[in-house]
Amino acid sequence: MSGIVSHVVRRGLQATQEHYQSSESEVTTFQIPVWGIVILWISGLAYLGLMAAIRYTYGSVVATLTMIESPTATAYLKTETSVESDDPDAPLIGKDEKAALKEPELLVVKAQPITAKLRTTIQHLRARAGWFSRFRGLQVALVYQVVHVCLTGFFSELFPRGGPTGPCLSAVLAAALLARLPLTWTHVVISDPTNKRWFRRIPSFKSWMQIVPATIVWATAEQLTIALPTVLYRAFDLARWTQNPGEIGDIDETSRKMIVMQFFSVAAVAVGTAVLILIPATVTLKRVQASLLPEEDEAIVPFDRTFGGRVIPEIVGGTGKLGIVEAWRSFEWAARIRLVKVYAKMFAMQVALTVLFAGVCLAELQLIMGDELQKMIMLAQARQSGEDFIYVDPRDN
Repeated sequence: MSGIVSHVVRRGLQATQEHYQSSESEVTTFQIPVWGIVILWISGLAYLGLMAAIRYTYGSVVATLTMIESPTATAYLKTETSVESDDPDAPLIGKDEKAALKEPELLVVKAQPITAKLRTTIQHLRARAGWFSRFRGLQVALVYQVVHVCLTGFFSELFPRGGPTGPCLSAVLAAALLARLPLTWTHVVISDPTNKRWFRRIPSFKSWMQIVPATIVWATAEQLTIALPTVLYRAFDLARWTQNPGEIGDIDETSRKMIVMQFFSVAAVAVGTAVLILIPATVTLKRVQASLLPEEDEAIVPFDRTFGGRVIPEIVGGTGKLGIVEAWRSFEWAARIRLVKVYAKMFAMQVALTVLFAGVCLAELQLIMGDELQKMIMLAQARQSGEDFIYVDPRDN
């Protein structure tokens, strides 16, 4: 992030210089000291690290536990201890009525899910697996990301360039070949701690055959979530306005409203595909992966291995895993609402962190540049509006 800030600052200075050179005006340059750049870099790295931690802990670990948790239910027998009365005027009760009153009543109380709140989920993980449990499975995730990027780049060379088809197919193919790594990650995240290293928990090739269909569905959904808004963005030629925002002021009001609607359409498509396509595909994949959890591994949250009787063990002639369609159908509406809340809270935390960092970054720039920061901002504003700019130092007044 600090690199982006530094680039934006330097690019703004360069653009300002070019503007005033073309108008034969005096060129104003700004210098950022080395210690200032170091501070911005450290702040940027801290911001990126915190954003990644929030995304991984809540968007991956907690969300996965929410997808597979099966809240427990406890049954109680409520019985009448006595049907006799000490009141001499009380009506007499027959034997049949006494038997009916003494018949026990079965009460089923459903416990609150552990993943109902972010705090209770983190506290549960910390109690069962230690403080770093919020980052469990991180090694597998990093290995998968690195290998996936390499394979995607390799496969991209095999497809024609110039369109989204090649990169999308390359990413799906790479995800399918590496399906056992995400399967291992899910098993590490949802199970109790074990002495086994993660690479010793990679399932056999038979498990790859069982999980690859759901992996392909998820990878395709992920690429659609990226490709559809991108295609729409390019079709509207919105890059012209993002690269040159000053040109928006040169068009009429109707055209400006149309551009706003186009940006809104791209955002709506991005959110819609994520909610309606990617999230169901992710839930399906995680639940199918969870159904393949080895018998010797105990789940870290309440977990029904049979998914309500939908998973039939191989020993009795079943497949031993949850089907793709049943994986989504068996995901109750209450759990879906909890999952949406997890994603919403994660997004809110990231927005709050971004606003906080923007304020810190502005304060740092003010500390580093002093009055030069205000001058730089006013120069940039003057360039966008096409007006002449004369800077008056407040200390001269």
